Amino acid sequence: MNQTHHYEVDLVWTSDRKGTISSPVLNHSIEVATPPEFTKGMPGIWSPEHLLVAAVNACYMTTFLAIAENSKLEYLSLDCKAIGLLEQPEGKYQITTVLLKPVLVITDEHQAERAMRILEKTEKACLISNSIKSDVKLDAIVKIAHA
Repeated sequence: MNQTHHYEVDLVWTSDRKGTISSPVLNHSIEVATPPEFTKGMPGIWSPEHLLVAAVNACYMTTFLAIAENSKLEYLSLDCKAIGLLEQPEGKYQITTVLLKPVLVITDEHQAERAMRILEKTEKACLISNSIKSDVKLDAIVKIAHA
């Protein structure tokens, strides 16, 4: 398999502090805007900050799915909240930390430690986390579903 890939994203400014992003290989576009915390920001619209945190979270999920499958880990569900912290170190805005809070539900309590190791391995293997300078932290929970 070729190890080089390209991901094209197009942007069209539409009005004010708002635009639309799309890709020639995807079916849907996304409206994006300055977040409401900033001057002329717009509530209710995806911001670059949300998209960056979402990229980390989505990558965490897809990496987990691959590792869990390869590890033959059986699970019922995975939910993950991601929280990005925007700060101004050295006077420049940046997302300094992304906290991932995955909750994995399994049925076999004897697999709890192994499941936690897989969640931790997932964070270390996530290509988006490895591509950004933000500190990505993990606060994982493994729950056991009882019949």
